[in-house]
Amino acid sequence: MGIQEKQADLDRAVAGRTICTSLAETAERHGARPAYSDRIDGEWTTLTWADTRTRALETAAGFAALGLEPGDVVALMMPNRSEHVLADLGAVHAGGTPTTVYATLAPDQIAFVAGHCSAKYAVLDGKDQLDRWLPVLDRLPALRTIIVVDAAACPPGDRYLTWDAFTELGRAELAADPAEIDRRWQAVTPDDTVTLLYTSGTTGDPKGVLITHSMALHEAEMLQRSSVRTEHPAGISYLPFAHIADRVLSYYLPIRLAAHIHFCPDPTQLAGMLGEVRPHSFFGVPRVWEKIMAGIQAVLAAERDETKKQAVANALDAGRAYVTSQEYGNTTTPEVAAAFEAADAAVLTPMRALLGLDRVTAASSAAAPLPVEVARFFAGLGMKIFDAYGMTETTGAITANLSDCFKLGTVGRPLEGVELRLADDGEILVRGATCTPGYLNRPDATADLIDPDGWIRTGDVGRLDADGFLTVIDRKKELIITAGGENIAPSLIENHLKEHPLIGQALAYGDRRPHVVALITLDGEVAPAWAAARGIDATDLAALAEHPTVLDEIAKAVANANARLARVQQVKTWRLLPAEWTAESEELTPTLKLKRRVVHTKYAGAIDDLYTH
Repeated sequence: MGIQEKQADLDRAVAGRTICTSLAETAERHGARPAYSDRIDGEWTTLTWADTRTRALETAAGFAALGLEPGDVVALMMPNRSEHVLADLGAVHAGGTPTTVYATLAPDQIAFVAGHCSAKYAVLDGKDQLDRWLPVLDRLPALRTIIVVDAAACPPGDRYLTWDAFTELGRAELAADPAEIDRRWQAVTPDDTVTLLYTSGTTGDPKGVLITHSMALHEAEMLQRSSVRTEHPAGISYLPFAHIADRVLSYYLPIRLAAHIHFCPDPTQLAGMLGEVRPHSFFGVPRVWEKIMAGIQAVLAAERDETKKQAVANALDAGRAYVTSQEYGNTTTPEVAAAFEAADAAVLTPMRALLGLDRVTAASSAAAPLPVEVARFFAGLGMKIFDAYGMTETTGAITANLSDCFKLGTVGRPLEGVELRLADDGEILVRGATCTPGYLNRPDATADLIDPDGWIRTGDVGRLDADGFLTVIDRKKELIITAGGENIAPSLIENHLKEHPLIGQALAYGDRRPHVVALITLDGEVAPAWAAARGIDATDLAALAEHPTVLDEIAKAVANANARLARVQQVKTWRLLPAEWTAESEELTPTLKLKRRVVHTKYAGAIDDLYTH
């Protein structure tokens, strides 16, 4: 089937459908199945799919009662919890446009986003979110009503409403006039906006990406067809709903699959929840997989029983050999399969069970290329982490490795119905039904994004191999051009450095400079444990960053990375910083990607010192 036929087939599968009609169908067919679960006071509270739709209609009626008109924007700032999905669905069913705002935004950034989209309603979780909004309310004249989930934090006054009062209003309005809400959601069309997502703004003011119902449903259909998934899979939602990945995987796709999503509002609790939920599918941005890997490596390094260590090492070798044998173009021999089966039963399955990953049939990564050594580490556990590639402007994944067609170290081939090619300078261009029509109120930026033939300019530089597998090299604007004219991808250097469990983050720098230098931070979880195992009393990262033993180990990590890099790519000098980089300290986006310009500015003095000492 050619690309045009695949596109036509996908179009037929979602023709005339919206998130509203899809939810109605799922509630009708699978109404008694669990949909969303929240951990409240140590116990799980669960909404079924029938509950979810009923609550969505009540929430829609609440918005209608407050005066929401079709197209009005509802801004959401909440952690991952059922109220977040219900507020979003309610806005959509009432004909409005929800937009989730990153919870880490400063007041001025909130003022920009909410002002740019003229948000008329906001649903906030509690005190922390209110503290970010209150200082800029006078700059948001369009904002009519603020709904607060935590009743104890809700300020007095007509402008504020508790979530309980809001849902009670909606329940009464729906009972009094159900026909009005039926009219509203049935009037929603596939080309209407299902959400407005603002980019993380690493290179200037964020841009509002328009995502339609048709785009979301095309993406869900493509993902459903691309992998073998357990029927009604269990999953965990822990990434921000302001990020396209979790919106698709914990919201749009679960409606398609009647899946069961467990909310993890605090990502630091993810490890424990993995063990409890034992999901069938799990998505992690590269940093999440790196941290899981670092934790395993720290445990293995602490093992003093040489017999056990060797048994684990042998099992990991068998797992890697087995997964490697299944890569595209390879063949699994009976010997490799037998060795894996024995290792899997004796060692690997128990190890995956300890992590809560023993039921995972679909493990994936995106947002940035997954370092190949991380993929090969998990291959040792018998896990295939399928790296994918996409962006908000493409509603998420447009390429992916598949269970029957993958190459570790690549982001796979284009998904069904996606057209992809490389420009003369290597920029990845994409076209298809999941591509955005543009940015809200930004015709200039939209023109820069989409060429006259409808191709999205991704801004990423890539390479296609002879088998059609895509490798993402780096962001086009982030490539280092040294004083000698050499083009270098900083992420390649950084990924090699971060393979050492002690290293949390790294930034390679060298644009217009004679050589590459690096800023390095310690992993806040691994470093104290690593130090304690070596008799180092210090647990504070600032103290550890100055400890000779730690510095010697980082020097070894840099040397090992350099040994795998071309001379022009090698790090000549480096500095270990005294603190972690986080989204709160602004060096990382909420999805844990480097904000290079922020780091360049914040640490300009440290970078200059590396070139003078």
